[in-house]
Amino acid sequence: MDKSSCYCDLKGLLIGIGNPLLDISAIVDEKLLKKYDMQPDDAIMAEPKHMPLYNELIDNYNAEFIAGGSVQNSLRVAQWILKTPNVCTYLGCVGNDKYAQILKERAEAEGVRVLYQVTEEVPTGTCAVLVTGTHRSLCANLAAAQRFTPDHLTTDACRAAIQSARFIYASGFFVAVSPESIMQLAEHAHKNGHTFIMNLSAPFVSQFYKEPLEKLIPYVDVLFGNETEADAFAKAFNLPGQNPEEIARNISSLPKLNSARQRVVVITQGSEPVILAEGESLNLIPVQKLSTEKIVDTNGAGDAFAGGFLGQLVQGKSYETCVKCGIYAATHVIQHSGCTFSGESEFKEC
Repeated sequence: MDKSSCYCDLKGLLIGIGNPLLDISAIVDEKLLKKYDMQPDDAIMAEPKHMPLYNELIDNYNAEFIAGGSVQNSLRVAQWILKTPNVCTYLGCVGNDKYAQILKERAEAEGVRVLYQVTEEVPTGTCAVLVTGTHRSLCANLAAAQRFTPDHLTTDACRAAIQSARFIYASGFFVAVSPESIMQLAEHAHKNGHTFIMNLSAPFVSQFYKEPLEKLIPYVDVLFGNETEADAFAKAFNLPGQNPEEIARNISSLPKLNSARQRVVVITQGSEPVILAEGESLNLIPVQKLSTEKIVDTNGAGDAFAGGFLGQLVQGKSYETCVKCGIYAATHVIQHSGCTFSGESEFKEC
């Protein structure tokens, strides 16, 4: 990244594409996890056997509704960091229902511009968030989110938003929905010298969607993941590496279309240092460790980290500053329920 880069007018600089979901979050016991064949810190797609879970959370576990979806969460956090509305534009598909209205109102209240595609065929997607202690397990029923089609990118509003953006962010989850749409955005970013960012999102993305992911990786300028997701990626792509640091460096060195700009790989490791790899360069950035009693919910920590990082990236800050802001945002969010925050961002560049 050109560390001298500075965008005086931030509005519209960042576009994100992903699965808009309404989170149904509740504190549960491990018995419920076992009932639905789920593990602590799972991130899975709902199968038919999971469908009763959503009503069970509402009926028996005092569930709360939180506007969610990985990329939408990250853009909300980025807006919180930036304190300037409409820097971020969000694309995704929702149903024509009250859940979609909740999502839209929450996102816009927090400064994100939403350009939803709306389907009449199925309801807005939901995500069951099962909180057990400091762990959380996600089970996403994509519903309307799966109906996103590339032609939405050709609407006048979307075309204008894409043209004004300089940073494009896509979740790995969305590879399971519309890899064609991500590829269009990746090609646009490459053609215009813009920054294309992706998140590995969950181990299953590398395990089951290797083919579309393999086509996208050469376009990726910045890649996020945690140590489990990085390990799954390395196994799927037969990359060497005995530890996350080696894997991060090897992912960074994969073939890239824009050879003038080295790929940046950012691997989070919970309370352990964040790995920042750029070509042969590797930096470990320490994380502020919280006492157990301060941790309310780790749901959204990864989304918050990405949002904090993006909030600095669009301002042309160094990658190290981006990581530090990501750590700040994640540390703040895990002290709240879901991917939520309180008060104004107090992040300051050291």
